[in-house]
Amino acid sequence: MEKHAIDLSMIRRRLEFVYGAERTPAILDELQALMDKYACKIPLGQAGWSQRDTFLITYGDSILGEDTAPLPSLHAFLQSEVGDLLTFVHLLPFYPYTSDDGFSVVDFRAVREDLGDWSDLEAMSADYRLVYDGVINHVSASSGYMKAYASGDLEYENFFVSLDPETDTSSVLRTRNLPLLHEFETCRGGEWLWTTFSADQVDLNYDNPKVLLEILDVLLLYAVKGAGMIRLDAIPYLWKELGTSCAHLPQTHELIKLMRDIYDQVAPHVLLLTETNVPHQENVSYFGQEGDEAQMIYNFSLAPLIVWSLFKGDASVLSNWARELEYIGPKATYLNITATHDGIGMRPTEGILTEDERNELVQMSYDRGGDMTGKRNSDGSVSPYELNLTYFDAINDPNADESKSLQVKRFMVSQSIPIVLMGIPGIYIHSLLGSRNDYDGVKVTGRARSINREQLCEVELKAALGDESSLRSQVFAAYKHLLACRRSLSALHPNAKQVIVDTGPGLFVVRRETIVTGEVMFCVHNVTSDPQSFDLSHAATDVLSCKSLEAGELSVEPYGIYWLQCNMLSRSL
Repeated sequence: MEKHAIDLSMIRRRLEFVYGAERTPAILDELQALMDKYACKIPLGQAGWSQRDTFLITYGDSILGEDTAPLPSLHAFLQSEVGDLLTFVHLLPFYPYTSDDGFSVVDFRAVREDLGDWSDLEAMSADYRLVYDGVINHVSASSGYMKAYASGDLEYENFFVSLDPETDTSSVLRTRNLPLLHEFETCRGGEWLWTTFSADQVDLNYDNPKVLLEILDVLLLYAVKGAGMIRLDAIPYLWKELGTSCAHLPQTHELIKLMRDIYDQVAPHVLLLTETNVPHQENVSYFGQEGDEAQMIYNFSLAPLIVWSLFKGDASVLSNWARELEYIGPKATYLNITATHDGIGMRPTEGILTEDERNELVQMSYDRGGDMTGKRNSDGSVSPYELNLTYFDAINDPNADESKSLQVKRFMVSQSIPIVLMGIPGIYIHSLLGSRNDYDGVKVTGRARSINREQLCEVELKAALGDESSLRSQVFAAYKHLLACRRSLSALHPNAKQVIVDTGPGLFVVRRETIVTGEVMFCVHNVTSDPQSFDLSHAATDVLSCKSLEAGELSVEPYGIYWLQCNMLSRSL
């Protein structure tokens, strides 16, 4: 990347907001040196997005080859089986770790030896826009940072938040049924440190500017190593201030904007994605002002609301919620997900579903072989935090006496909806491959989330994909068909206009339109087991079947999907 002058004016204002005017000059000097260090090392990358973009979420070792390390095996599988139907590949934490399937990082700057090395990632970045995890809220209790802190190294003084164990922390938002503080042995004796998630995940202290500078160094290194996007894990909890919830604080938002400003200066192709599994209005706040914060956020409410729609055969709640989705601007968009490596988040349903309805979803998860992870409230009660089961089994009861083809059709309704909505579709590898609940994985780890994190043998996987009668093959083929069709449809550009059409509870219908070409589409989804009627007021082509349809009443078969392309100027339905 050609070196250019770096504008520090906005960065200076961000630092003054967080650290005050007195501390800012010294921090700014170090930060400028850091940016100068990396500005010439970061390769140019692709910027922006279009309807061609799709986002795969996977662990580096989700697919295990026989003779090659997992990262090159994954790369080869994607090249041979998917090609350019996927553009972004989110590799869940591939750093050395001690727990939580990678989210207790020991060394941010290393690749796990059992996965491969940096050269494997750089090779993959030539074909895909790679997304690296910035697990920057906390580190492993076995990390070098913790060892230096415990030994009394002055360079790491105040790297963590140490409190008297009697401190009143009742106002702090909890997402786990675990203590907020845990005791650690140091050269100074026992210290109680802040641990938002577990005793092996010790929160960093961003009130110490050295912490910020160290993490910024790591994030810029990731850009050098091929990252096209950084996912900011657990980012709402970054800044701590006793007496508050310690979630979504203004300093946290300002630090994200600071990271955005730095990337815009030295690596403008690198995007930020915030992981904020919270109610919708809190979630969208991470766009900032018209996208001056994260360019992308997870559309977390979508996953449970699609499950609810197909569970009840009624899309009313989903339609009402989607009708309120706001267009942010040309530089920000949604990541439309159903499944991820975590469970199906329940917090995003707060204020959308009633408590009775939320409890119905919890019971559904239990009935379908899944589980529920709760969060402890300040009054000691426990509320649903996430459902733990694969998305296929959330949509299809494993105990039901149904044909495979019917279950695939129902599942693909759930996957088509995020593909056609405003934003970029985010696809978990186990949804792409039609995986079901991994009970053996849960037995091995004892963790509920393992039900959706199966490791697949490449040889067995390819055999299943080659068998057209298998569930995996049918889901995979249907998915690839949807993605191939989407690529040429300008009306499905992430920023194209969106209107949710009211056609009754049995259908979820979204109207997309691009002003540039005048292309208009109606994407129709039957969420019920009965035929539904859709009033097609103009002749159209169903992109998925390549059939021409005349204006009139269209009968949509059970769990049917139509992507209706209307080549006309903008008109109302």
